[in-house]
Amino acid sequence: MNPGPKHRSRPYDTSEPDALGAVISRLFAVRGYGRIQADRQLHSAWKTIVGEEVARQTRVLGLKNGVLQIGVSNSALLSELASFRKQELMEQLKTEQPQLRLRSLKFLLRGDLV
Repeated sequence: MNPGPKHRSRPYDTSEPDALGAVISRLFAVRGYGRIQADRQLHSAWKTIVGEEVARQTRVLGLKNGVLQIGVSNSALLSELASFRKQELMEQLKTEQPQLRLRSLKFLLRGDLV
């Protein structure tokens, strides 16, 4: 005795295929390619704002909840950046990278940057 055709748990998708642009956008998001490009832009903006000398002694560590974390190679430079240049640097970053929605800068001592 044949029970008849099996019923599928989901009906066939009869919608139109996705546009190639939408598929590529999802692929970039899943693979993190957009984040890599954003990180490059952020590193480049930081280097432009602080100059070559300071850029050699610092590294952009990441952006978390609007707080840009910067590793600094020595305590003297960390003190200068945190105490005297933080506000100026924030304003320049907000001007150059408004999409970041930057709330603050956080400088962290990282001796391994030298």
